[in-house]
Amino acid sequence: MEWYLKVLKNYVGFQGRARRKEYWMFTLFNVIVSIVLAIVEAITGLESMLTGLYSLAVLLPSLAVSVRRLHDTGRSGWWLLISLIPIIGAIVLLVFTVSDSQEGENQYGPNPKYS
Repeated sequence: MEWYLKVLKNYVGFQGRARRKEYWMFTLFNVIVSIVLAIVEAITGLESMLTGLYSLAVLLPSLAVSVRRLHDTGRSGWWLLISLIPIIGAIVLLVFTVSDSQEGENQYGPNPKYS
């Protein structure tokens, strides 16, 4: 939960780097919340109103943590656009996000793993 809140507090922070743990814990929490909201919608018949509002609320923090994750691997945030290429783009982005941090300091700042 602390990693999720850390990302939400830095929701417009596109500068710097994000560790794998920060990125994946945020993603895991988003998936869990989305599943719970979908179940609540199915029970109450709200027709994706809650999941739509939640997705809209976490759109900017999700983009920010994704860009910071790419920065941690030494890549520009513009690489996020590769996900627009069907299938291959998502696979390439997945590989980038599971890659280890670039050792030491890079052009985006110090390695958060050792800070």
